[in-house]
Amino acid sequence: MMIKKVERMELDERKTIILQAIIKNYLETGEPVGSRTISKYTDLNLSSATIRNEMSDLEELGYILQPHTSAGRIPSDKGYRFYVDSMMERHEREVEQLKDVLLEKEEKLDHMLKQAAKLMAVNTNYATMVTAPRITKNAIKFLQLSRMDDEHILAVIVIEGNVIKNTVIDVTESLNDETMLKLNILLNTHLNGLSAEEINLGLITSLKQQAGLYGPIIAEVIDAVAETIKEDDDLEIYTSGTNNIFKYPELSDNQKASDLINAFEEKQLLTQLLDESGDDENKNEIKVYIGEESPIQTMKDCSIVTANYEFGDGMRGMIGIIGPKRMDYDKVVGTIKTIKSQLDTMYKKDN
Repeated sequence: MMIKKVERMELDERKTIILQAIIKNYLETGEPVGSRTISKYTDLNLSSATIRNEMSDLEELGYILQPHTSAGRIPSDKGYRFYVDSMMERHEREVEQLKDVLLEKEEKLDHMLKQAAKLMAVNTNYATMVTAPRITKNAIKFLQLSRMDDEHILAVIVIEGNVIKNTVIDVTESLNDETMLKLNILLNTHLNGLSAEEINLGLITSLKQQAGLYGPIIAEVIDAVAETIKEDDDLEIYTSGTNNIFKYPELSDNQKASDLINAFEEKQLLTQLLDESGDDENKNEIKVYIGEESPIQTMKDCSIVTANYEFGDGMRGMIGIIGPKRMDYDKVVGTIKTIKSQLDTMYKKDN
């Protein structure tokens, strides 16, 4: 059973900072923490005597203990509870704020991308596509483990681009506050800033060894990280002007037209264009595929013009126009440049 949350009204800001410094230092060293250490550890610019007085108050309130006479202090269960609850609330607020911002941006972005595809189709009289931005830098921003009950832990994973994944991990026994805290520190110290490709077997083995009995929890968190990044591959693609295909005799043959329309409906086929256009060396170039140059077999009778747009935070999407080989290339490239510029600046305007 979880320990009931303690009241925080009795701690002012100074006591809170000192308590947090004691706990962080103790978790790092495993040694009782003295006033001199805290004076160097915080930015409060307090004398050791003042810090000793504050530590005495914290001890009286039950947040820290003095294991031996003349020794430093260590956190009590009540101190750990305060620290963990404060940390969890801070991260919960961060996650909720991210969710609110993302929801608002997703709604706005969804509308803009649909309008972009429609505008290109109207302006050029060709078929068009716009993909939602997806992660290109899949680094981990932070991870947070919290106890749901005696048998379950909630893992919150935030990836660059503010992709959030919540996963529930089963445990065979209840984990105390100190263990939860150490697991959080272990995960964030070693995984923050790493991409999925950088989390190799050697690192996983090392983390599991450091976690000891809790190695299986580490393994499940890393699996959840991989799943979060994998889920992003299921990207949204917006299309418009598909019926424009029938305006061009060389494409309006029943079989050809049917194959082209099917290609637009098959997300996997259009993703080939995204992968082809996502080359890092030429990521900002407008690319033109003529006939047999097309990476999609059913578009070998077409010309395809594509470009990537950047949406910030390591996010990138693609815009494309598909038409006959006799398309108005000048107009198409101009349209692509205009839409790309608008999408590139959208993120900057929102921030």
